[in-house]
Amino acid sequence: MVTLSGLYIYPIKSASGIAVSSASITDRGLEYDRRWMLVDANGKFVTQRTHPQLALVSVAIGDTDLLVTAPGYGSQAVPLQPSDPRLISVEVWGDRCDAVPMPSQISQWFSEVLRFSCRLVYMPDQSDRPVDHGKVSGLDSADGLPQVSFADAYPFLLISEASLADLNHRLDTPVPMNRFRPNLVVRGCRPFAEDGWGRIRMGAVAFRVAKPCSRCTITTVDQGTGQRGVEPLKTLATFRQQQGQIMFGQNLVQEELGTLHVGDAVEASS
Repeated sequence: MVTLSGLYIYPIKSASGIAVSSASITDRGLEYDRRWMLVDANGKFVTQRTHPQLALVSVAIGDTDLLVTAPGYGSQAVPLQPSDPRLISVEVWGDRCDAVPMPSQISQWFSEVLRFSCRLVYMPDQSDRPVDHGKVSGLDSADGLPQVSFADAYPFLLISEASLADLNHRLDTPVPMNRFRPNLVVRGCRPFAEDGWGRIRMGAVAFRVAKPCSRCTITTVDQGTGQRGVEPLKTLATFRQQQGQIMFGQNLVQEELGTLHVGDAVEASS
């Protein structure tokens, strides 16, 4: 039996994730997932690709705030409901969309942590950012294309425990699942079974598999130290290349709203 064995939220894009036992699905993905993002002076997104020390920023969700913490820099509270009425234009992977700037003291804190001038922004509900940069086919509805938060292109990333185990058998030093920053981890299938899935039901919620996930240098950042290496990307390139890209995991789009729980049964079809 295949089950949902892990459920993860990443409130701030490229900061550390949070393991949860249950999570609500919104029209942009899991509640709170990647609704905040750091941008540079031009409004362009900032991630571990250029600032791997972002891995050391931990995030906790409180009743009214996110509490962000970094070693040597203490903590900052980030409001869950921004009060600033202004909207600014930001860019993530070529998509321009509206965002709300966070208070200046919060952005200053992040600038000190990264030693780089940056700004924290929030994606409000009215911001328009279709999945896959608006190019995806077969997902149109009466309300238009599904929306995504500040995630790279899709609201969900799924990886099986068996796929990670297969990779780790090929590595001299195994890597944990957090190198791949999935939202959904499943147990009980064969390695890379998810490559053949077209639709998935987890508990009471149905998903469509959109496309494989192409991997980048973030997978080489140790999420506990912020240090970059060459693995597992080097080994993945030897057996997971497709059309010049290294694939690991599957991107999903929800077909309905609901709540997911660790332990939910997973039913998949091609």
